[in-house]
Amino acid sequence: MTTNLDTLATALYVRVDDALKASPELAPWRPPVGIAPTLSDAELVTLAVMSALLGYTSERRWLRRAGRDFRHLFPYLPQQSGYNKRLRAACSLVTHMIRMLAQDTSLWSDDVWVVDSTPVGCGCSRETAKRSDLAGWAQYGYCASHSRYFWGLRLHLVCTPGGLPVLFALTGAKADERETLRDMLDTAPEVEASHPGQTIIGDKNYYGSEFERDLAGRHLQLLRPARKGEPERAGARLFKPLRQVIESINQTFKGQLDLERHGGKSPAGVIARVLSRVLALTALEAAT
Repeated sequence: MTTNLDTLATALYVRVDDALKASPELAPWRPPVGIAPTLSDAELVTLAVMSALLGYTSERRWLRRAGRDFRHLFPYLPQQSGYNKRLRAACSLVTHMIRMLAQDTSLWSDDVWVVDSTPVGCGCSRETAKRSDLAGWAQYGYCASHSRYFWGLRLHLVCTPGGLPVLFALTGAKADERETLRDMLDTAPEVEASHPGQTIIGDKNYYGSEFERDLAGRHLQLLRPARKGEPERAGARLFKPLRQVIESINQTFKGQLDLERHGGKSPAGVIARVLSRVLALTALEAAT
């Protein structure tokens, strides 16, 4: 396990470092005059991905573990506050690397996508909901898959059946899944343009004649189960096995990457931690 993790970390570091050398503008902004950071941006991103893969939800605990067991990979480690600030500042770089690694895989050309959302809990008490810095973005919502209410956000994912994240968004718990899918497509027109005739498979929440006409105008075909009162729709036999695929992807995020135990207390902190987990999943897909 240690050898495999070292190999993955080294490959990821080289990929990020090469990307930064080819496109220096990807690096987080820092003053032109000042002390150069001892921990490079490529090392920072690699450190965050390893934390997600090893299931650490506490940055302090992770940095202690990294200092004890991974000094051969990271000769210098910052304090927790410095690590936290730099990781939040590197969100654009992490987002870029998610796309770059995804395009490196054979799964990127898959002609079928699955779309779904999963809860990202941010607190369990009434006081947290009232006083948290996330109040206003985080909301009360309901998860039908697990028949439970939660306070927090939703991670919306467009993935290949193999589990490769293609598009993603983090919204309030009550955000309309159809509008979020449209926003994801509008934000990444190059992805839509490079996948003409793509089939998107979603659940019953992705309904509506106007919504389906919009997707058809984008040269995307939507398959979903029939809602109550509707006749059976095309592709019905695919939905049950694909539902298991979607749940498997969500379980990877929650069970192995501890998505709901992210530990973020502010919008920037939650975004940084969720992006680290999406990059970790993408790096694993790229390595297989």
